[in-house]
Amino acid sequence: MAESEEEVDVLVQRVVKDIANAFKKNPSIDEIGVIPCPEARYNRSPIVLVENKLGVESWCVKFLLPYVHNKLLLYRQRKHWLDREALVDITCTLLLLNPDFTTAWNVRKELLQCGVLNPEKDLYLGKLALTKFPKSPETWIHRRWVLQQVLNQVSTLDHNKNQQQAEAVQADAERNEQLGDCLARTLRQEMKVCSDAAGRYPSNYNAWSHRIWVLQHMARGNVKVFHDELSSMRLWVSMHVSDHSGFHYRQFLLKELIAEICKRPARTSTSCSPQRGCSTVPEGSRPHSRSHSNGEPSGQEAGGEEDGRADFTTVLQLFHQEMDLCSDLIQSFPGHETLWSHRRHVFYLWDQWVREHQHSYSRGSDCKLNHVTDPDPGVPEISSQSCAGHGVNGQKHAGEPMEVDGLFLPDPHNSKRLKRGLFVSSVLGGCCNTEQRHFALAYRKWLDTVIGQ
Repeated sequence: MAESEEEVDVLVQRVVKDIANAFKKNPSIDEIGVIPCPEARYNRSPIVLVENKLGVESWCVKFLLPYVHNKLLLYRQRKHWLDREALVDITCTLLLLNPDFTTAWNVRKELLQCGVLNPEKDLYLGKLALTKFPKSPETWIHRRWVLQQVLNQVSTLDHNKNQQQAEAVQADAERNEQLGDCLARTLRQEMKVCSDAAGRYPSNYNAWSHRIWVLQHMARGNVKVFHDELSSMRLWVSMHVSDHSGFHYRQFLLKELIAEICKRPARTSTSCSPQRGCSTVPEGSRPHSRSHSNGEPSGQEAGGEEDGRADFTTVLQLFHQEMDLCSDLIQSFPGHETLWSHRRHVFYLWDQWVREHQHSYSRGSDCKLNHVTDPDPGVPEISSQSCAGHGVNGQKHAGEPMEVDGLFLPDPHNSKRLKRGLFVSSVLGGCCNTEQRHFALAYRKWLDTVIGQ
């Protein structure tokens, strides 16, 4: 028995080295997996590397996993000494086979803090683990910890740069650009990792929660990034109409976009770039606007009102596009509760936005928020002569008026023409799907409750 244990130790040590050598041989490995193989058929390494795919034959896992697991526990209990290189190899092997082993991630945190590992290498290991275990909660938690370390390093460098600003202005500018490019590249990589994990596991709550965290911490205030995410997600949700988590992420994007757009005119003057987010200037630090002697607003005040109207119509267009997407998906894929839930949430956001901003947007502009009393009491409506011809970025949009389940915008070419679109009634009128009819009736009942408030 002692001899067989020694043979097993030799075998697993060789396998651990083979895995480490595989990463050295091909640093571009992008996926891992277990190859079904009940027993060793040939006298060769169980580690298979084909192009950028790394496979482990299943027969050796039952020997390999307990070995690296026990080695790491003995090290943590101070009963066995391992040098730093051995720790890196053992934790790498263990986490590729079992990424929910918290102790291994904690060891790598210590190695990263000591400078033995760099953040990019740990993020790369986590990305590989997620190709096999896309919902691993410990892996997502560790990724957020590593990203937080990266953000802390950037903040520290920025602080040091401000202290020595007079000494090397040009060097600081170059460093700032490099940091911005690094953060933009990291942001794109995280979005890709989250998308891949969401595609491998349906309703992957951990992946979508991580994606929200990344945007909140690495793209706060960057309207362009949120716009791009909302646009790119349109195709994804159209191909995953039952994925609640994906639609919840889209609701988050819509809410954040509206919040950022609505607060820009009143609170800050914002300039965004895709690499560095938004630079904000407090209202008090901007030059004071003054009116002309005849009481007419100055050019700055007029420009502010114009910006307010542009932001107003941008929000309207966001709601318009989202409700159009909901209508198309509900009609194309009948019987999916996720789509009706998303439509309900979008309408709720719209209703809340109208109630909160009807006074602020009606004051100082021609845009007015009214309420229709017949035939749907309490349903908010927008009526505007000046806003009718505007769209996103000031572009005009011709065609039919906007409809949001009893909520309508006037036709750009005829402010008196209101189209009483009854989406739910049209769905019920041509509905052959029992579930679709049930969801439509439930939505109509909920809509009546909201409108009646």
